[in-house]
This record gives sequence, C-alpha cells and structure tokens, in this order.
Amino acid sequence: MTNAKISPFRIDISQAELDALHAKLDAARLPAPLPGDGWDTGVPVSWLRGLADHWRHGYDWRKAERELNEFPQFTTEIDGQNIHFLHVRSPEPDAVALLLTHGWPGSVVEFLDMIGPLSDPRSHGGDPAAAFHLVIPTLPGFGFSGPVSEAGWDTVRIARAWAELMRRLGYQRYGVQGGDIGGAVSPEVGRVAPEHVVGVHVNGGPGLPPMPLEDSERASLTPLEQDRVARIEAFMRDEFGYIAIQSTRPQTLAYSLVDSPLGQLAWIMDKFREWTHPRTALPDEVIEADRLLTNVMLYWLTGTAGSAAYVGYAQQSAWGAAKENSGVPTGVLVLAHDVAIRRYAEQENTIVRWTDVERGGHFAALEEPELLTTDIREFFDDLR
Repeated sequence: MTNAKISPFRIDISQAELDALHAKLDAARLPAPLPGDGWDTGVPVSWLRGLADHWRHGYDWRKAERELNEFPQFTTEIDGQNIHFLHVRSPEPDAVALLLTHGWPGSVVEFLDMIGPLSDPRSHGGDPAAAFHLVIPTLPGFGFSGPVSEAGWDTVRIARAWAELMRRLGYQRYGVQGGDIGGAVSPEVGRVAPEHVVGVHVNGGPGLPPMPLEDSERASLTPLEQDRVARIEAFMRDEFGYIAIQSTRPQTLAYSLVDSPLGQLAWIMDKFREWTHPRTALPDEVIEADRLLTNVMLYWLTGTAGSAAYVGYAQQSAWGAAKENSGVPTGVLVLAHDVAIRRYAEQENTIVRWTDVERGGHFAALEEPELLTTDIREFFDDLR
C-alpha cells in the first residue's frame, strides 16, 4: 500500500475495439440446438440468437459509456492491485458514506439505478436526511480492476483493501452493503475495520446452513427454512457445475469466454436466467436487455472472465471457516430467490434487522432497486 495516489478515470473504448466485437458477432458460429432447445440443457440457441442480434445491431455502447461516465470514477493501487471505483458525493452535507460491493457475474452496473436515489434523495422524492456519499469499487480481477497479478484475493483481503480505500478517501465512519460476493465481502469489512463501520447491510445472505444437514437439525426447521434448504440442495445437484469449473479451471474456461462474445454472453445469461425471479421468466423480461448487455460488456471489453472467475471462486477455501462476530449491526434483505436462514446468520453476525420478501431474485440491485434502496435507508436510519 505504498502508492496511495488516486487518479481520475474515464471509460474510453476505442472504435477499433467495438469494430472487432462487431466482426466477431458477425462471424459467430452457433451450436446446433439440443433436443427441445430449452433452458434445462443451457441457454437456448433460439433465445441467444435474438439477444446477440440486438447486441450487434440495436445495442448502443456509446450511450452506455456516457451513462457510466456521468459518475466520477477513479483508480488507485491497493496491495499491489489496480482498483477502479465510482465515488459519488452527495449534495447533502450530513450524508453518511456507504460502500457498495457487487458480485459475480455482476459489476458496478448493478447499482446504476440506485446511485441517484441513494446519493441525492431530495431530487428523487426521498428524505434528504437519508443521503449517502457512495463509494462503488470494482472487485479485484473484474472489469477495470482486472486482471489480478497475485493469488490470494479472498474476501478478507478484499475487505482490507476496501477499508484502505475508505481511509484514503477520508471516511472515518461508513456503512457497507453488497450481494453475492459483495454479501460475503461486506461483513468482512466490518470485521477488519469495526471501529469505522457503522452498519453492514446485505441482500441474499449471510446465513447458509452447514450442508448436509443432520435429520434432527432438519426437523427443527420452519417450513420457510425447509424450503430454502431444499433449494440449496437443488442448486448443489443441478447448478453447481459452473462453480466446479470456475474454481478449478478458470484459465481453461477463460480462453473461450475472452475470445468469443457469444460464449461470454451465454455464460453470464445462464446465471441471469437461473437467479432472477421468477425463474420461468426470460432474463430480458426481468432486467432490460441493454442493461444486461452493458454488464456483459464490462467483462468482454476488459477480457477479465478468467480473473473474475479466479477471484470469485478459486479462493473459496477460506470462505468456509468460522467467522468471528464483529459486533457491527447487520441488516439482511432476503428476496424470493435467495436462501439465507437467520438462525445460521446469527452465529457469526449481529443481526438487528431481517426482512423476508416474496418477490425478487438474486440480483436485488438490478431487479428491485427501489425495494433495496428503501431497505438500505431504513436500516441505516438509526445508525447515522
């Protein structure tokens, strides 16, 4: 952490890169559909062909680039790693700082619809007393924070980097929030910097039970908890393949994803279909197609499919260890798709707010930005 310089950053993708993408899309070779061409065997050819056609002929990267560049962006080196982040200061002088962390296969794009309401509630029909200064970093190895140059970027090391980032920005008191990988990193920030973190808010977790469950343990669960355990078991049975690949052979997978835009698109869309709510809906029926494509573009343009997989899953061994309770007040929002269980979350976290919701999927910031924004505001209302 010797170089504490913070440099302004602006996304400026060359036209040559966009032309190369278009050439690859034009020359793409699609596989023959498998019997039924349904989602049970992966992303259907018939559906992906339509989204790819829109990517090539309808999607406007320059529009997305302008939208991203509306927000102040910076880079800095922390622990030997380049870190890209958005830093949006609220016009409200008494705003509290809030660190937002995305997940996989997400990016800072997840939070675009929440930045205005969280940082400037006065202009979005909210209470100005609920304003936040926002710091939204890109995870190491992802997008403009990639690739990684060293091993060992587990959630604890990322949390230490985030605490250092907030120190460099001059924030002595701040909240943290995240989902997916961000939901694992955020409590760790509370553990490495408990004297600075006023509260931890996560969507989707923590709170996964130790699997497999003993019969006596299973019998003690409520119907809601039993449903979540059953869905965890279904995930381990039917969906675990991508984790097995990404956590053991991320480099081998990267050759396909970094070279083929359709491969990258399909790999990410498979998860958006499985994890959005309701599962039977198509991804672009739940989240607007251009937003989905902008998220994919941050992986494609930076060639970081491999390093994102490596950071997200190849470091998983450290995640299973028992965690010390930081004592930092923690709020949890569990949408319909997610499977966190409070009794297990309370073993490692000081839960002061737990909200179960019967709608929404894994990508809370993209699917239910108003719901997530409201829950964040209400949670931090008593912690300011």
